[in-house]
Amino acid sequence: MYPDLSYFFHDLFGTSVDNWTSIFKTFGIFLALVFVSAYHILKKELIRKEAEGIFKKKKIENIDESGSALKEAIINGIIGFVFGFKLPYIYENFETFKSDPASHVFSSEGNGFTGTMLAVIFGFYFYFSVKNKPPLPKGTVLYERPYEKAGNIIIIAAITGILGSRILSILENLDSFLQDPLGQLFSGSGLTIYGGLILAGICVALYAKKSGFSVAHMADVAAPALLFGYGVGRMGCQFSGDGDWGIENTAPKPDWFIFPDWAWAYDYPRNVADFYQRGEKIADCVGNFCTHLNPPVFPTPIYEVVASFFLFFVIWKLRTKIKTPGRLFFLYLVLSGIARYFVETIRVNPRYDLFGLQWSMSQTISAVLVIVGLIGMFALSKKDKPDYTIPDL
Repeated sequence: MYPDLSYFFHDLFGTSVDNWTSIFKTFGIFLALVFVSAYHILKKELIRKEAEGIFKKKKIENIDESGSALKEAIINGIIGFVFGFKLPYIYENFETFKSDPASHVFSSEGNGFTGTMLAVIFGFYFYFSVKNKPPLPKGTVLYERPYEKAGNIIIIAAITGILGSRILSILENLDSFLQDPLGQLFSGSGLTIYGGLILAGICVALYAKKSGFSVAHMADVAAPALLFGYGVGRMGCQFSGDGDWGIENTAPKPDWFIFPDWAWAYDYPRNVADFYQRGEKIADCVGNFCTHLNPPVFPTPIYEVVASFFLFFVIWKLRTKIKTPGRLFFLYLVLSGIARYFVETIRVNPRYDLFGLQWSMSQTISAVLVIVGLIGMFALSKKDKPDYTIPDL
């Protein structure tokens, strides 16, 4: 496993572990790749929808730039303060920062003087940069293309998705949260995907509606991006060993399982989840991450990566063939819900007694999403023709 880049470079070049490159956590890198890949897929689909006449460019007239200079100054002043407040503190506490960047970044510790100075510098610079820019001629008409909204959509999805994932993870582990509320709230670990999917879905739908997009079409646009991004995210779980694995698996590999032994049962050496010595020590190991699981477990992230990319391929092929808006998204709910439901049967997650069924929270949500998807597909199957009625922007 590679908890951070220092362990990857150690295997690749023989450099020391836990050096300065350890600030780049493996899961964080893959999380960034999730949003980068989702952005490109989303942008491509928005361009296609515009070419088909489904989404239209928006005319912007009577542009008012009177308050833009002050707005830029305030926004960039805040950014300058954050950097000035945190960077000196990180520099002075770099050794402890390397092991747990999230707790240091979200702490109240910092340098107020440098934060204020950088806020003033950033604020004045951007204020006069915008103020001295030649104004647009009166009556200028600009157009905003649908794909130009992709960045905003990804930012909204990223912020609300991480927040929703963290909230649901806290609800699944309420005892730990009550013991250490702040530590659990700002912990970099423990993200439950369905919490992010639900909250981000609601917020993106509201943004799409405000922007004049059909929510049903926007949901179809999001479906392949969600599947591909989920697969990339689970790669981060696998490569970092973040604890998002399966139950113990000591059964011998069956004859029908044609894949390597590590795909059947894996011990996750140097996993990041066992940093606090919950696992078994690895002999002659060097570095902070020196444990592995004994007995091994089902490597469920691998199964979810394979399932996600396979389902992405299916949805990607069907996206131009399914014309009724919303149906592709409902199909996504059904397929991804089924895949997640069965993986949850061998996942390490808290179980709850629900109507006599010992299901995890994610398993229950999976079942609900499958039902919602089936109902949605059945309701849309009664439509005789696709609905391309989009507000004329």
